[in-house]
Amino acid sequence: MAWVKAFHIVFTVTWFAGLFYLPRLFVYHSQSTDAVSTERFKLMEHRLYYRIATPGGALAVIFGLWLLLQGWAAYAQAGWMQVKLALVAALIAYHVYLGKLLQDFKYDRNRHGHVYYRWLNEFPLVILIGAVILVEVQPF
Repeated sequence: MAWVKAFHIVFTVTWFAGLFYLPRLFVYHSQSTDAVSTERFKLMEHRLYYRIATPGGALAVIFGLWLLLQGWAAYAQAGWMQVKLALVAALIAYHVYLGKLLQDFKYDRNRHGHVYYRWLNEFPLVILIGAVILVEVQPF
């Protein structure tokens, strides 16, 4: 199980790297004014979302489910695990929302300014802090 846990952590870090950087790219993209920069941001965003964040997230979830199923007897009654799973569900929804925003940028339909994306960029940090505290402290 140590290998499964290690891979879960590695892919969680990969996923979060994408979720932290993509909104930052949206900040810069929303401020770009020339066609060359706009097209470069579209390419970077696409690659980050589909080649790093999405595979990282999928593998983090797969390895996490593997761990969850192996320890189901203990985890089923643990309140902290139920809250952590709710945070993971929120993170998945956030990931999907970033994909929607990516499509908006792809088709030049962005409706938000750079300040919106700066605030949006803070959401995964809140989830990360909560998940780490829940797993390491197991407060309830």
